[in-house]
Amino acid sequence: MTARTPLPLAVDACCSPVTGGALSEDAATALARVFKALADPTRVRLVSLIAASVDGEACICDLTEPVGLAQPTVSHHMKLLADAGLVTREQRGKWAYYRIVPEALAATARALTPVAI
Repeated sequence: MTARTPLPLAVDACCSPVTGGALSEDAATALARVFKALADPTRVRLVSLIAASVDGEACICDLTEPVGLAQPTVSHHMKLLADAGLVTREQRGKWAYYRIVPEALAATARALTPVAI
């Protein structure tokens, strides 16, 4: 598998990065990159399609029809998701296969979870 950019959120963090205190500029920029990747409805659908796929992976060839976009456009969306650390990509012959990074989705959810009082 190709290396993925690590998600900027600490997976083992006990508190929400957003509501647990002031974020550094670097942390805010990194977190915004993840949110930006998920801010597009097509990319949210792609994440959903991959998560719902058999064995938790999907070929780029199987993602174009459900979202009604050409393969280059879907590949662009997938690159943004991979750059944000939300999916991994594995090249098999001429096709790319994608998997969700569960830890990245969990960390993203924790980023907005209010700190318990």
